[in-house]
Amino acid sequence: MTAAPSWGAVALCTVFVVLAVGLAHARRLALTRELLWAAARAALQLAAVGAVLGAVFSVAGVPGSLAWVGAMVVLAGQVAGYRGRGLHRARLLATVAIAVGSTATLGLLLAIGVIEPVPQAVVPLGGMIVSGSMQAATLSLRQVRTAIDEARPAIEARLCLGLSARQAFAPHTRSAARTALIPAIDATKVVGLISLPGAMTGLILAGVAPLTAVRYQIIVMYMLLGTNTIAAVLTTYLAQFTAFDAAHRLRPTQAPEE
Repeated sequence: MTAAPSWGAVALCTVFVVLAVGLAHARRLALTRELLWAAARAALQLAAVGAVLGAVFSVAGVPGSLAWVGAMVVLAGQVAGYRGRGLHRARLLATVAIAVGSTATLGLLLAIGVIEPVPQAVVPLGGMIVSGSMQAATLSLRQVRTAIDEARPAIEARLCLGLSARQAFAPHTRSAARTALIPAIDATKVVGLISLPGAMTGLILAGVAPLTAVRYQIIVMYMLLGTNTIAAVLTTYLAQFTAFDAAHRLRPTQAPEE
């Protein structure tokens, strides 16, 4: 088994944050503050989560684990909705899509016995599932917003020809869902060839036999492909309703504050 890194080693790895900030500043990407804030938040959140999870695993059991996953869903919906800001009810759309995708995927894994109903399995896999759903919902919302901004004349022309709001917007919802799923599809295609994903890498570092780690990784990749697809399709499906008002008029988008 590989020795766990010390806190000193973790501190040394802040050099990568410094590198990212330096490059972003040199190229005037206007991301310096966001990079620093993201790095600081990650360290603080992970430290806090590590402490809390010990109590969840030993005291709260499966109900507490499911409640933890539920909290992840709510937070993920807020994050994805923020990235899709400017769209009507973006946070609600994202939260519903993430909740449905995560519940369906995690529930199926538990129902067919792929994972055991124990906190040590529910929380980590639930986190992966919610994270994948969040990424798909985020990309879907951003693509829907782009479609509304760039294809408004074409959408309104279809409405003038007598098409319903759903029919007028359908080509753009399909395009948004396809684009949102490209990262998940590409990652699934090249898994093991270009990189060893996190779950497999962690198991190998923990001393698990590679073929055993492969079985876990296949499960992870398949569940992420499923939950991403559910979240992307549902996000774009719901967006076609909130993008229009009761009179089937395309709502204007609000300029996001960067």
